[in-house]
Amino acid sequence: MKIKILFMGTPEFAVPVLQALIDKKFPIVGVVCQPDKPQGRKQILTAPPVKELALKYDIPVLQPARLRTPEIEQQIRELDPDMIVTAAYGKILPQNLLDLPALGCLNVHASLLPKYRGAAPVQWSLINGEDETGITIMMMDAGMDTGDILTQQAIHIPENIDSAALLEKLSVLGAKMLPQAIKDYTSGDIVPYPQDENRAIKIGMLSRDMGEIDWRKSAREIHNQIRGLYPWPGSWTTCGGKKLKIHRSQVCYDRDLVRASADLEPGTICSCGGLVRVATGDGILELLEVQNQSGRRMHCRDCAHNYTLGQIMGGEE
Repeated sequence: MKIKILFMGTPEFAVPVLQALIDKKFPIVGVVCQPDKPQGRKQILTAPPVKELALKYDIPVLQPARLRTPEIEQQIRELDPDMIVTAAYGKILPQNLLDLPALGCLNVHASLLPKYRGAAPVQWSLINGEDETGITIMMMDAGMDTGDILTQQAIHIPENIDSAALLEKLSVLGAKMLPQAIKDYTSGDIVPYPQDENRAIKIGMLSRDMGEIDWRKSAREIHNQIRGLYPWPGSWTTCGGKKLKIHRSQVCYDRDLVRASADLEPGTICSCGGLVRVATGDGILELLEVQNQSGRRMHCRDCAHNYTLGQIMGGEE
């Protein structure tokens, strides 16, 4: 049986997933993604990555601003999909669309549901210091990531990986899992099972105001914030009255340095000889890549000379 699939996805995360369906010869009757958006300093209107891949294979593309219209329902009906598959599409499907395909709607979700339901599950798993995450292939319902689970696979989260790199790893994993999950589901070899509501964790969207660093937190918490919020919205502090973006960091494990800095005010630079080390509320954070206000991104080994021992980060710009 050739299962006709309508694919719904928008960012880079969804590209390997769609490519896997194409490579496995699933008939893709159409792709739905978010509208083109202005990108970069020049605000050039840019197509989403999924649209670019779809056009490469001459797959019809729909880019509705809203899903809850008679027009989009009719367009999807005319494509006549047996199944809808979503991966980071960006919007909740209304019930009328969920009811259209005879084989239902599947979603590739980047967490081990029921943990991290909602937007930005990868980022939140890093911010919260999780050491494990994974991919869940699930049936979609009217709720936010509340549908029955088909299959899951877990992976370890490396200590210094950021959200961009972790998203890439998970997208590859999701692409590997999806074709077999579809085959097993449609053949009856796997049966969807409900999520454990007692273990559910709901998360919200990221916002620009999350990026400011509070040096009173532990080095581990700040490191998790930096890697979780990279590349957007990013993390920042102030130094010398100017904004300083911090792109990469790591926790310092030198016990002697940590012990010597224990009484320093959080935010105090305690070393700047090749690395910039900053005292926190608990431990030392090593800054690896930073970007001064209106400057370019630099490795700290190339700009450590711009900082002085005892200088305080944080406070007013």
